[in-house]
Amino acid sequence: MRRTALLVPLAAAGLLLSACGGDDDTTTPTDTGGSGSGATDLGLISDGQLTVCSDIPYEPFEFEDADAPSGYSGFDIDLVQAIADNLELEVVVSVTGFDALSSGTALEADSCDMAASAMTITEERKANITFADAYYDSLQSLLVPEDSDVASIDDLGGKKVGVQSSTTGQIYAEENAPEDTEIVEFPGDTEMYAALQAGSVDALLQDLPVNLVHVEDGGLTIAEEYQTDEQYGFALKKEGKEALVEAINEQLQALRDDGTYDEIYGMYFTAE
Repeated sequence: MRRTALLVPLAAAGLLLSACGGDDDTTTPTDTGGSGSGATDLGLISDGQLTVCSDIPYEPFEFEDADAPSGYSGFDIDLVQAIADNLELEVVVSVTGFDALSSGTALEADSCDMAASAMTITEERKANITFADAYYDSLQSLLVPEDSDVASIDDLGGKKVGVQSSTTGQIYAEENAPEDTEIVEFPGDTEMYAALQAGSVDALLQDLPVNLVHVEDGGLTIAEEYQTDEQYGFALKKEGKEALVEAINEQLQALRDDGTYDEIYGMYFTAE
């Protein structure tokens, strides 16, 4: 595994153990197997395959990994792989821009069965998307160079802050940064990080775990963290995926019950 531990606050590690779907003693939903009748019952776009859209890279949640069964790893992808293994399905990952995922466009077009892309559950997104049970608690954060004079979001006045388009990080910046802050939108983390390294922006505001990965590269620090009560959920088409949503929820609970969830979590995050 490319990265095995990140330091994450306890607030981000108190992970939804009470969230559940289905009975506690359920491990595999009835008639939801692989290429047989179960796959048909789940309404999959390809028989025997769970096609997953994701905006990649967004480490530690999703990144390329030639050694992984699907060619991708990360906290999200590994959870999906465990769910698919229990359902006897092959995981096929389709790299898709976050705008098309968060708006539900890719799901409505049947480009994939589900989206796994560190997507925060919001009421606005629920208008176009069905979410499975929440699987991760997250925080927002402000990433700056170590020699920056930006110590908080209040110091961004007259400066440029990078955000990913259509994300809750963008919303938080728009609602909380000083009025004279220039909020610069990027399509993904790769472009944002390059801009910060080049000095094109003064800070990045996005999910804490992703910013922590950049801190590991050196020369950067987390100036501030924000408790936003955000939870990630796997996203599915608004209508027509009810059986798949139920199967995912049952498997998420089964992974919590048998300790697999904690094992996967421990590969990417360490609680202090």
